[in-house]
Amino acid sequence: MAYYKAADSKREQFRRYLEKSGVLDTLTKVLVALYEEPEKPNSALDFLKHHLGAATPENPEIELLRLELAEMKEKYEAIVEENKKLKTKLAQYEPPQEEKRAE
Repeated sequence: MAYYKAADSKREQFRRYLEKSGVLDTLTKVLVALYEEPEKPNSALDFLKHHLGAATPENPEIELLRLELAEMKEKYEAIVEENKKLKTKLAQYEPPQEEKRAE
C-alpha cells in the first residue's frame, strides 16, 4: 500500500512541476488548436511538432550554424577586400587597356 502512495506522490509532484513550468498549458493550447482545425492534418504528430517548435527556444544546432555563417561572411568580406587590393596592385604592372588593343 505504501508503494502506491509513493507512486501517487511522485506522479502528483511531476504534475505540479509540469503545471508550474507551463507545459500543461502549452500542450492544452496545441491540442485545442488541433481539435479546432477544420481540416485535420495527415500527421497529428507533425502538427504538434510544428506548433510546439514555434514556442520552444531555438535548437542549439541552429545557433551554431548562425555563428558559422557569420564567420564565413567575415571571411568573405576579407577575401573581397584582399581581391580589390591585389587587382589594384596588378593594375600597376599591366599596361593600360588601350595599349593592349593597339597591338
